[in-house]
Amino acid sequence: MAIMKILVTGMAGFIGFHTAKRLVSDGHQVIGLDNINDYYDVELKFGRLLDLGFAGNTFEYGKLISCAPGTSFIKLNLEDGEALLELFKKEKFDGVIHLAAQAGVRYSIKNPLAYAESNVKGTLNILEACRHSGTNNLVFASSSSVYGLNKKQPFKESHTAAHQVSLYAASKRSCEAMAHSYSHLYGISITGLRFFTVYGPWGRPDMSPVLFASAIEEDRPIQVFNNGDMARDFTYVEDVVEGIVRIIQSPPKKDSSWDPEKPDPSSSSAPYRIYNIGNGAPVRLMDFIGTIEKAMGKEAKKEFRPMQPGDVQTTWADTTLLERDYGYKPQVSIEEGIGKFVDWYKSYIK
Repeated sequence: MAIMKILVTGMAGFIGFHTAKRLVSDGHQVIGLDNINDYYDVELKFGRLLDLGFAGNTFEYGKLISCAPGTSFIKLNLEDGEALLELFKKEKFDGVIHLAAQAGVRYSIKNPLAYAESNVKGTLNILEACRHSGTNNLVFASSSSVYGLNKKQPFKESHTAAHQVSLYAASKRSCEAMAHSYSHLYGISITGLRFFTVYGPWGRPDMSPVLFASAIEEDRPIQVFNNGDMARDFTYVEDVVEGIVRIIQSPPKKDSSWDPEKPDPSSSSAPYRIYNIGNGAPVRLMDFIGTIEKAMGKEAKKEFRPMQPGDVQTTWADTTLLERDYGYKPQVSIEEGIGKFVDWYKSYIK
C-alpha cells in the first residue's frame, strides 16, 4: 500500500472524522479541513477533533496545526477559494476526500442559500483547486437523495437522477454534474459516492439515531414520520469508510467502452465514476426504532406524523458496481451497528 498525503474536508464532521481516523491508522499523512460551523452543537465537533488528537475549542482561521506526525488540521471555509488554492499548491496532495457540506434535507427548505454557498460554490472551489494545483484524485460525497422521485428499487447508478425533491438533493446532483465536467475538461480522476443513510458512533444530532436515542433517554416522544411507513438503507459508518479508502487508493480511469449514443450515467469517457455506497438492504423505520429500543433497554413514546416536505418513502442501494470494481461488501448488521452506536451514545452523554 502506497502512503499518500490526503486532504479530508469536513474532518470535524461525522463521516470525515471516521475517515480521517482510519487513514491515520493506515499510516497515511492526513490534513483535515473544517470551518466548525454551528449547524449543530460544535462541542460534538470539538469532541471528534479531540479524539483525533486536537485539543481545545478554538482554532485560528487559516492556520495549519499539527497534533502528531502526519496529522494536521486547518480551520477554513470552502467558500474561501483563494485560501483553499494556496493550501493545495503548498501541500501538493496525492488525493482529496471531499466530505464537507451543508447537510440536512429539512434544513434546506428553511435556509436554501446555505446550500448554494457550501455545497455548490464550495465544491466548485475544490474542483478549481484540484485543477490549478495538479491534484488528480478526488473522491466526493453525493447522496442517495439525488434519486428523488424515481420509484425503481433498488436504486442503480444507471437510473435517472433528474427529479430531486429537495434543494439539498439538487445541490448534490449539481456537484456531480460539475465534477464530471472537470473530469472531462482537465482529466482529473473523480469519484462521486451516493451515501445511503450513514449511522454510527459520533453521528450528527439531527439524524434519526441520535434523535431517537436522546428522546428515549429523556422520556420524550419520538416523531415518526409518514406514520412509520418508511424504510431506509441504513449503512454503518465503518462500512462507508472502507469503500472510501479503497477508492482513494485506486482512482478511476477512462471507460473505453462508454457509448455516447447509450450514455451510462455511472461511467464516462472521462476518468469519472458514480457509485452507490449503502448496505443493500432497506430496514423498515419501525424495525429500526425497535432495534434502538432494545439496545437502549427502554420503549420509546411515539408521536406519528405525516410525511415531511423533501422526504422520500424508501431508499435501497444496489451496490453491484462498487462490489465489482472494488470488492466492497458491507460487513456490519443493523443489530451490531446500533449496538455500537448506543454504547457510544451512553458513554458520550455521561
